Amino acid sequence: MDPMLTMQAIAHVVYGQLRWLAGPPPGAVSRRADRGAVSLEQVLWFVAAGAAVAGIAAIIWSKVRNAANSVK
Repeated sequence: MDPMLTMQAIAHVVYGQLRWLAGPPPGAVSRRADRGAVSLEQVLWFVAAGAAVAGIAAIIWSKVRNAANSVK
């Protein structure tokens, strides 16, 4: 194990925790306050991705089912 890499990793963790505790600088928008906000565009992209996955799964399932039925 590299001691310099370990010390640098510890320093980054400590620095990140101190920045989180200190909060945002005055006048900045808090990243903690923005958590959980979902836009309509994000919802629509999620639905479209789910529909695409479901469509592809249905096509693959029908091909597998047809191949299994033709083996008999």
